[in-house]
Amino acid sequence: MTEQHDETTGGTRAARPPGRPRSQEADLAILSAALDLLIEQGAAQTSIEQVARRAGVTRATVYRRFADKTALLVRALEWANHDNDPAFTSWPDLEHMFAEWAAYLAVPRHRRLLRRLYGSVDDYPELVAAYRVVNGGRRAAVVRELLCRTRDLGRLPGDVDVDAVQRMLTAAVLYEVGIQPDRDDQAAIAADFLAVMRLVGYDISGDQITFQRSK
Repeated sequence: MTEQHDETTGGTRAARPPGRPRSQEADLAILSAALDLLIEQGAAQTSIEQVARRAGVTRATVYRRFADKTALLVRALEWANHDNDPAFTSWPDLEHMFAEWAAYLAVPRHRRLLRRLYGSVDDYPELVAAYRVVNGGRRAAVVRELLCRTRDLGRLPGDVDVDAVQRMLTAAVLYEVGIQPDRDDQAAIAADFLAVMRLVGYDISGDQITFQRSK
């Protein structure tokens, strides 16, 4: 059996053999097709018929699982972005957090997904809401906790508004994917986040983060 590179996970996945998939295989084929089409052409241009054709199933098979296109795309986002690392509690410090963010944002597929999502906020608000829940729920709480811990360690001013800083970092992410030309320079992306933190009085660590260029 041949393997295909899976850009969502960075690993490989077995190529689906010819023929119509069944049960769990069909579920995965449908969700994968829906996510790919969302990234490639956006929610408005994606249809159940296109998803079914790419997944190698009938439209009826898709509709037996999902009431409509929006429900399908929401589930595809949940499937692709669920937190599958229950052992994760936090990053050692902000530098490591920004390094992880930069590694994610250096991947063109990830940047395009975020643009597709926020570009559909008026017509498909359920998609942005779903992404915030699965990718921002627990992680957002961890970010806030790390900012509070950083303040308590004296690396941020004692009177800093942690919630305002977190909103500034969110805005920096949106600027990176929506305004900046696509780039794979992880160090430069992380440096921009640190520049935001310097504006609020962050004491930059001497620790050096090693970046590996995204493929």
